[in-house]
Amino acid sequence: MKTPIQKILFGSPGTGKSHTIDKVIIPNDLGITSPENIIKTVFHPEYTYGDFMGKLVPITKSGKVEYNFYEGHFLKSLAQAYRNILVAKDNEEIKNVALVIDEINRGNSSAIFGTIFQLLDRSPNGWSDYGINVSALELDRILTLVGFEDGGNIGFYKYGKVKNAKAIEEYQEILDKIHLSVNIVSSSMVGGSIRIPPNLSLLATMNTSDNSIYFMDSAFKRRWDWEFVNWDWDDSKPPAATYGTKGTLDEDKWKKLIKNLNGFIKSHHTSIRGIEDKQIGYYFIKQPVTAEQIQNKLMFFLWDSVFNRDKKPLVELLEVTRDELVTFGDFTKLHNEFITNIMNFKR
Repeated sequence: MKTPIQKILFGSPGTGKSHTIDKVIIPNDLGITSPENIIKTVFHPEYTYGDFMGKLVPITKSGKVEYNFYEGHFLKSLAQAYRNILVAKDNEEIKNVALVIDEINRGNSSAIFGTIFQLLDRSPNGWSDYGINVSALELDRILTLVGFEDGGNIGFYKYGKVKNAKAIEEYQEILDKIHLSVNIVSSSMVGGSIRIPPNLSLLATMNTSDNSIYFMDSAFKRRWDWEFVNWDWDDSKPPAATYGTKGTLDEDKWKKLIKNLNGFIKSHHTSIRGIEDKQIGYYFIKQPVTAEQIQNKLMFFLWDSVFNRDKKPLVELLEVTRDELVTFGDFTKLHNEFITNIMNFKR
């Protein structure tokens, strides 16, 4: 499996964010060619956790009301990724799955992701660091989509060539392979635990500034990689990084940068609201810390969350005029000066 991508592409409207996902990242970086491995959705003010994970929907048939559970976009993509792991033959490359979320900041991301938020922390092997519990309905739908068939009792399933066997006892190896745990009480399924597998990538787009957006908190932002898509990159690309080794910062330099940066932030506490949440931890970016991550993730966090109300501290730090620091594109082009001046900062 390729390394999973968990990234938000952001920039001005019409800069080709969705096009980059469709024509570059999905086919080239993830090697996805089959439509069944691409699940797309668009967040909006009425989009809910039920739309994302799944919900019961009433349907009237012959004068009677029936309730059916319909999987949401996340649950569907999760089950497809699990299925691709299980159907892959030995020494065969496991197919990737992409969940694409357009306009991620037009919906209430905290409410939409809900407990799924916990799954966004990934280990180096690509699996979620932590699992979350799901209901019996959600688990049943996952098992069904993966390929398990109901054996007549909710606690009994059959999969593949093995028939009429109790999944919890005889299919433990299968369930372990996809890190799926199932809780059974008296032969009835009561729920289970899920994790995001390494062959499931999450890709999203958003405009840098939009009047019709929901607030995205710092904890949510930290769990994503970020990629800035500027409208004038063809004419004015940012200069190459001059710090670190080949544009990366080793652990010692990264710790020094974070220490000095937090000192810089604290020195301007009068112009920052909620400064406790604006301090940056060492795991804001995991090693190796690259120039791309500094420009797209760290600097955007400073621009959009820390100094969103007043850019004067950044203007003074970079020793430029206010007219030279109007947009985030202006800021990211000064990443070399930013790193140098933060490294030399003294309170």
